[in-house]
Amino acid sequence: MTRYIIIGAGAVGASLAAEFEYRGIPYALVGRGAQLAHIVSEGLTYRRPGGTRVVRLNAFDTANPPALLPDDILLLTVKSQDVETATQFWASRELQGSGLAADLPLVTFQNGLAAEDLALRRFSRVYAASIMVPARFTEIGEVVVAGEPQLGIVTLGRYPQGLDDTAQRIAVDLAAAGYLVETRHDIRRWKAAKLEHNVTNAVELFKGTDEARAKAAQALATEARQVLLAAGYDPAARSERTIDISDWRIAEDSGIERGQQSTWQSFTRGTSSEVDYLNGEIVRLARLHGVDAPLNTAIQQAAARLARDGGKPGMIDIGDILRHI
Repeated sequence: MTRYIIIGAGAVGASLAAEFEYRGIPYALVGRGAQLAHIVSEGLTYRRPGGTRVVRLNAFDTANPPALLPDDILLLTVKSQDVETATQFWASRELQGSGLAADLPLVTFQNGLAAEDLALRRFSRVYAASIMVPARFTEIGEVVVAGEPQLGIVTLGRYPQGLDDTAQRIAVDLAAAGYLVETRHDIRRWKAAKLEHNVTNAVELFKGTDEARAKAAQALATEARQVLLAAGYDPAARSERTIDISDWRIAEDSGIERGQQSTWQSFTRGTSSEVDYLNGEIVRLARLHGVDAPLNTAIQQAAARLARDGGKPGMIDIGDILRHI
C-alpha cells in the first residue's frame, strides 16, 4: 500500500497528516524545530469547525527521518523558499533495497511557479498541486483549518503536463482525506491562476483603509495577469473546473479571520515569507519578457524592508508604498 511522506509540518502538512491519521491512510510526517518537537511530545492541537482535538501523529524530525520504501510518495509541503534545501536533502536519501528517493514521485504543494522547476532538477517524477485551504499556523503545536464541508480544494497534475495512474491514485487518497480534488493535464495553467490571486497576500502586511487595500490588491492581480500573459502563460478560469465547489465555504467563527493568509502568518511568526516567490515571481517574469511590474516590485521591496527590520504586519501604510510608484 502507498505510504505518503509529508515533508513539512506547517498548516498544510500537519493538517494532511491529521486527516490521513483519522482515515487510516499510511503516512509519515517529517518536520523540524519547535513545531515538530511539540507534535512529537504533546500531539497536534487540530482545530476544525466541528471542534478541537489533540491528534497523535506519526511524526519524525528531519534529523532522523523514516526509512524510505520503493512505493512511497513524497508530499512536499514546505514553503517555496525552502524547496531548494528540501529537495536537495530528500533526493539523495537511500531507498530500502536499492535506489534513491530521486526516483520516487514528489508532489509540490507550494504557491508560485518556482517549486516544480526546482524539483525537476533532482526528481524524475514531479506532480504539482494547487491547493486552496483556509488554514492558520501561528501558534506552536496548533493548526486551524476552516474549510467545510471539505477542508479545501486541490487541483493536481503531472508536471509540466499530463496525467497518469500515480496522479489519479494521489487524487483518490486526497479525496478520501476530505479534500475536493480535480486532476488536470494542464496543471501549469492552474498554478498560474493561483499565483494571480496569491500576489494579493502581501497586502495583508500593510495598514490602510479597507478601500485602499482592496484597490491595491486588485491592481496587483491585474498587473500579475498582464505579466503572466506576456510570459506565455494562460491562467485557467474558474469556469473551467470540472468539479462542483459551490457548496464549499469558510466556516464562521472558525478561528480564521480575513486578512490572515500565509504571508501574514509568516511575518506574525517572525519567519521567512514567500513574497519573493509570489510578487517576486511576477517581477522576475516581467524582467525576462521586457514588461513592467511596478506595483509588484514596490510591494516586494516594502515587504523586504519590513522583514529586514524585524517588523510585524501593520507597521507600514500601504498608501506610502503606492504613492511613490
